[in-house]
Amino acid sequence: MKKTITIHDIARMANVSSATVSRVLSNSTYPVSAAKREKILRIAQEVNYIPNLLGKQLKTNTSMSLGVIIPSITNPFYSSVILGIEEIARENQYQVLLCNSHHDPKLEIDYLQTIFEKQVKGLIISSISLDTKLLKSFIDMGLNVIALDQKIDAEGVCQIEFDYLKGGYMATSHLIARGHKKIGYVTAPLNRPSRISIHQGYLNAMQEHGLEPMVRVSEHEHVYDGIYEFDNGKRLTRELLDLPERPTAIFACNDMTAFGVINELANDGIQVPEDMSVIGFDGIEFGKMTTPPLTTIKQPDYEMGRLACKILLEMLGGGRKSELDMVLQPKLVERRSVARLGK
Repeated sequence: MKKTITIHDIARMANVSSATVSRVLSNSTYPVSAAKREKILRIAQEVNYIPNLLGKQLKTNTSMSLGVIIPSITNPFYSSVILGIEEIARENQYQVLLCNSHHDPKLEIDYLQTIFEKQVKGLIISSISLDTKLLKSFIDMGLNVIALDQKIDAEGVCQIEFDYLKGGYMATSHLIARGHKKIGYVTAPLNRPSRISIHQGYLNAMQEHGLEPMVRVSEHEHVYDGIYEFDNGKRLTRELLDLPERPTAIFACNDMTAFGVINELANDGIQVPEDMSVIGFDGIEFGKMTTPPLTTIKQPDYEMGRLACKILLEMLGGGRKSELDMVLQPKLVERRSVARLGK
């Protein structure tokens, strides 16, 4: 392996001090003759010099990197969030260090430790860990944090939330308004605030209309499995289909799970929405591509990512307080996976 070129190597080649090389390469206003500047820049280009940004960060206690921790890059919802974050970061000359926790609380904590060790001062996180001790200690040491999607019970965290309770109620009410009374609900484990709230919204709507809930909850969450949510939808749908009295509609906790629902129904010869209706949650773009297109509750994923990054950069610049708490509102996106039952 070739030795990494340093400013000391360039200084030796140019017959100048390392301090002079540092001033030229960092565009310092310190006076350096035009001849020396030109020589240093020419040598740096010839040897393909790459600045040691980590060393600079350690010296100046600054960083142009933002940390992002999400539960699953395979879920298109989070992919869209990342696109929004990256767009704003790139516009402001920041780099994004992306960490995928695979729904594993231990891995999330490991990534949190790594990000802080890399001198990153700003973090956007959709946390699945109930242990906030390490995060709180890093906040006390200067880490700026935006909690996205999942609420974190800690002081000094800016929260950008979504009204999951309202979204769950809205989806269920939409089915009821179209004549459905036997409505199944399928969900991954109820171990996150978002899932608990969507489930509660479903229960509230069912209770309000005097309807009996038909809930199927997965007992385990398979980490490191890219199609877990899809498979979960298939498995829980099979449980509903095995009931003596089947539902006429199924509400899935997210769109990826809804795709699994539709797939299992097709395997059983059940047409959507002619034989059974399906509604999802998230509003990811893939929902337009299914047959039929998926009716869903839209979360502003891309806009959420842009907003989180904008606020984080304002915090890093000292222009916004961390106590901000925002709640984004759901929107029903009607497509063709929900049928109206006859009166």
